[in-house]
Amino acid sequence: MMTATAALADVPDSDPREGLAAGLHDAEQAASNIALLSAQQKTSPFTTNSDLAFTGDYAIAGNYYGFQIYNISDPAAPTLDGTFVCPGGQGDVSVFGDLLFMSVESGPGRLDCGTVSVPATDPQTFRGVRVFDISDITSPVQVAAVQTCRGSHTHTVVEDPDDAENVYVYVSGTAGVRTTTTALEGCVNPTNANTEAAYLDANGNPIDTARFQVEVIKVPLADPASAAVVNEARLFVAESGSPAGLWPGGSHGEGLQSTSATDACHDITAYPEIGLAAGACEGNGILIDISDPVNPVRLDAVTDPRFAYWHSATFNNDGTKVVFTDEWGGGSSPRCRAEDPKNWGANAIFDIVDGKLQFASYYKMPAIQTAQENCVAHNGSLIPVPGRDIMVQAWYQGGLSVFDFTDSANPVEIAYFDRGPNDATRLVTGGYWSTYWYNGNVFGNEIGRGFDSLALQPSAQLSANEIAAAGEYTVDLFNAQAQPRYEHAPSFAVVRSYVDQAERAGKLGAQELTQVRKHIDEAELLSGDGSNARAVAAQLDNAVKKSGAAPDSDVAQAIAALMATFS
Repeated sequence: MMTATAALADVPDSDPREGLAAGLHDAEQAASNIALLSAQQKTSPFTTNSDLAFTGDYAIAGNYYGFQIYNISDPAAPTLDGTFVCPGGQGDVSVFGDLLFMSVESGPGRLDCGTVSVPATDPQTFRGVRVFDISDITSPVQVAAVQTCRGSHTHTVVEDPDDAENVYVYVSGTAGVRTTTTALEGCVNPTNANTEAAYLDANGNPIDTARFQVEVIKVPLADPASAAVVNEARLFVAESGSPAGLWPGGSHGEGLQSTSATDACHDITAYPEIGLAAGACEGNGILIDISDPVNPVRLDAVTDPRFAYWHSATFNNDGTKVVFTDEWGGGSSPRCRAEDPKNWGANAIFDIVDGKLQFASYYKMPAIQTAQENCVAHNGSLIPVPGRDIMVQAWYQGGLSVFDFTDSANPVEIAYFDRGPNDATRLVTGGYWSTYWYNGNVFGNEIGRGFDSLALQPSAQLSANEIAAAGEYTVDLFNAQAQPRYEHAPSFAVVRSYVDQAERAGKLGAQELTQVRKHIDEAELLSGDGSNARAVAAQLDNAVKKSGAAPDSDVAQAIAALMATFS
């Protein structure tokens, strides 16, 4: 089959993603600066693929029917090493050590992972967060199941830097309150109203409700079977004490969006190393102090007249920006058509200034998609390129987009991968639920098709050195909603990344670049043949001098850090 890139090469104004031929496993593809390595087809009986988590050489792919375990030690040829049937809707997964957490929010949702729904009054009914022991990863064992009043649509694993004995799970439940369940007490829902006044009694006191809260589960690592809810955090509270203190839902006016009411968070991304979390909470984006993980506190809240549903959040590595996503249409509608506004169903990028969120810009996958393709902003993660803020993100049947938001006011796409619709004549929900970077590659969970692995390719926007440096940063596990701070060890790839960035920005001229790269190359050759460390350092010192860069420049600091390893 002729690729879209080849077919449209003589039409420079066309986007190769537009007009791709449909098909489930034989759809036409378009790619720029990223290559598909492998596409593993989903196996029976699994239904809708959902979120991803990673541990060691494994990717755990959530599904509405349980989860699948892929060995990704060879990203070009992943293998399906295990499956676990345990239905309950959503199926978002996270890992921590030898534990796996899984969200359950709907039927059949049973304590025993059975596949036949039972009534709300049945002792087997379950909605909440499952905890599995995955010390033998291909044979998971459920060790706890923590019931919650609204189930768990998503969840977030939160570490406490000062507490090595426990880990915490923030539960985001968006389903209706389980007022008839016998599984737990206190699931009350006095009214479906969303206003501040509706949750104050005649004396001005708050009225109890199982809405407008985020449950905090404490998981003792020595005894995960005793995991339990230890707080029902009221992150939307008003000054009056009413739990319903944020956006009540409704239209922002003519020509603007109608935004969902804030009675839960859809997703919370925690960044424990800076003591902050960002909540995408239906009608608001919020910034949260998590320095005490059991008692999170809202620092700021924003709304946006062009957002329909605040869905997820990602910090940049410095913790100075947050990318919030808007899941306009709920993920099942076509929201990337020619007539759809470019700032609806998009990302909103905020700078964090003095503990407050300040809007900077919008970013939306730029290709026009058809009415047969559900397309809107969805889950992604940072790519750890030194000195840059780069994110890979899923757009359902809009494929994946890699964009640079280093300049928060001017985000720019630098790579993409897309397939044609699942079906040419009707909308069959599908596409990427999640696309994440993990230890050198991009992995995607495709709702209807299966599990993909991809590799970034060098381009004018992202050099081979930058890709290599990103790949040098590795972790033992990764959950997108539990964001780690990445720090690069000094290396020649890191140094060359900063030199490439200086060239791209026009900060080094041709003569300086030639000299700098010559000395860096010579230093690496010397380091590899066992030469005296002082000789290596001397070449690196010459590279700094020939660059003419200021001592506090990224290039000079990266070289200085590398020189220090040869002292």
